[in-house]
Amino acid sequence: MQHIKKFSIFTLCLLICLCSSFVLLACSGDSSNKIRLNEVTHSIFYAPLYAAYNLGYFEDEGLDVTIESATGSDASMTALLSGSADIVLVGPETVVYSQGSKDSPVIFGQLTQKDGSFFVSKENIENFTLDMLKGKTIIGGRKGGMPAMTLQYIIEQAGLTIGTNTAIGQVNLRTDVSFAMIGSEFVTSNNEFCTLFEPTATNLEKEGNGYVLNAVGDFSGYLPYTCFATKQSYLDKHADNAEKFLRAVVRGYIYLRDSSLEDAAKALAPSFSGMTNEELAIAVEQYVRIDAWCSSPVMTEQSFNKMLEIINSTTEEAQYNPQYSAIVNNTIAEKVALSLEK
Repeated sequence: MQHIKKFSIFTLCLLICLCSSFVLLACSGDSSNKIRLNEVTHSIFYAPLYAAYNLGYFEDEGLDVTIESATGSDASMTALLSGSADIVLVGPETVVYSQGSKDSPVIFGQLTQKDGSFFVSKENIENFTLDMLKGKTIIGGRKGGMPAMTLQYIIEQAGLTIGTNTAIGQVNLRTDVSFAMIGSEFVTSNNEFCTLFEPTATNLEKEGNGYVLNAVGDFSGYLPYTCFATKQSYLDKHADNAEKFLRAVVRGYIYLRDSSLEDAAKALAPSFSGMTNEELAIAVEQYVRIDAWCSSPVMTEQSFNKMLEIINSTTEEAQYNPQYSAIVNNTIAEKVALSLEK
């Protein structure tokens, strides 16, 4: 009787284990189509990505995409290198900085091709030029990030000197304010200028706290600003998923470009519960106007070299001269661009 009891308990445990395994397998499903994306921050500047997500373009490609926001490029890259993310949306400078790590990340597609911030002034200036920054203070982005480096680059290219002595005409470029606090610091300080992304810039103007001037991209021109990166090992194993992913994002861009502002705002609304459709429309209109989003995901060598020029001209410590072919893998981006032309 004791043997029968032990056998029954063993059989019951075995059945429970088998059932549990079956349930876990059923719940997990096929993971081959899953993509875990980690974005450097959640911003309307990345609208084509969210349009693709909300309009079901990833599902059309047979993908199951999840998006997680980080608190900066370092956090996103850590997620990629540690294996908790498959793809990251970051500034290309982050990929350059990460070279030399095991299974170094590569760029396989580009999302934005211009700086997405706008000059904001305490005074209304009709014909703004960079010379007007002389002897003034401007609040820029985080030190070492593309917004701050691009701003410094165009100021120095205009023949102005960065420094804290505004009395002799130096431009005081502040990089000590966190991205989220730039607007409030500008309003409460006596600093004359700042740079803000949309719709924050326009909202600040509507509140009577400043005036939106030119886009920083009007002065910097085209350059790779944000890109999709992954490990080379991921591309080796999941090139098809990366291709489907990029194709969906480009379709998101095409939708925003060709739709009415009202429809574009509706497509983005599920990703921005704290924003009104009017605010979303403002951002879309501004970014389409300055041609901030890439119509093709291919990163050119010319734009890559311009990015390196900006990094090296604004970085006092190390100099970065990686090979374009070691950082950028356009194989998939070129296929996507070609397929969408047909």
